[in-house]
Amino acid sequence: MDLRSQAVNDVETDLVFDATETLITPHRGLGYDIFKQNFNEIDLRFDKTDEIFWCYMNQKSRPSYTYELGDEIQMVQDWIHTNYAMDGTHTEDPMRYFVCGSHTPGIYNLGGDLKHFADCIRRRDLGALKKYARTCVHMQYANSTGFGAPIITMALVQGDALGGGFEHALAFDILVAERSARLGLPEILFNLFPGMGAYSYLRQRLGRKETEQFILEGKLFTAEQLYEIGVVDILAEDGKGEQAIIEYTQQNRKRFHAERAVYKARRLANPVTIDELLEITEMWAETALYLDEVDVRKMERLANAQERRIARSLKTV
Repeated sequence: MDLRSQAVNDVETDLVFDATETLITPHRGLGYDIFKQNFNEIDLRFDKTDEIFWCYMNQKSRPSYTYELGDEIQMVQDWIHTNYAMDGTHTEDPMRYFVCGSHTPGIYNLGGDLKHFADCIRRRDLGALKKYARTCVHMQYANSTGFGAPIITMALVQGDALGGGFEHALAFDILVAERSARLGLPEILFNLFPGMGAYSYLRQRLGRKETEQFILEGKLFTAEQLYEIGVVDILAEDGKGEQAIIEYTQQNRKRFHAERAVYKARRLANPVTIDELLEITEMWAETALYLDEVDVRKMERLANAQERRIARSLKTV
């Protein structure tokens, strides 16, 4: 399913939800082998012994949320939904955990496509901003509901997760981060707010006052700092994030079904609905058009700095 075509259509007419509000998307059939696809933006691995599906972002250009990355991630989401939610009898290769990480050195994800935003703002293209934002929150919502499959989802942050990258990590059941990773929502620096899930998912982990302070101050935090206040669930030593997840799943294997039910209860007790996410994206897109030229230039300078950083990182690999 092409995320770009999905976002253009009206939400009320082209999406179908089941009783638990899980996003249902067209599927490719049970014979479709996701591991034989040639991806440009992600790497996949399925450790069948540990029942862990690993999905790594692996971008060679600016590591932000582009349409290309979104399209490939949704192919994975659709495949899991088809094979582990729609097909209730699928037992040949059991999956209990889905983990999203990054193979980009020192970076989880740096957030929204700032150059695209700047271009849209200068052209006063509200429709394009809304389209991008809707695309992102559909992906966010699917991550937060485990694609309708009986699994536990995890984010593995081994580098910087900023803006939309941090929003992405917050959507999963469990947020795992290595000690020196930096996380934060810096959008206030160019007079914008993070509009693709940050308030909703951070509010599940913090109080209202703390959530709003977090967004309006725009500070960056280490994983250790966020672990102390309950935003990060599992703190791993640097370079040990994968091993920490494997050990966690092995130690808690016997309580898997109860643990998964607890996370589902969390969603029921403090729900984040697709309608809520979409309404906030509308405000985000409209707010973006208030940015003046000074704000837009700040956004572009940050995007250029991100490109220089990824170029340096890739040279060290």
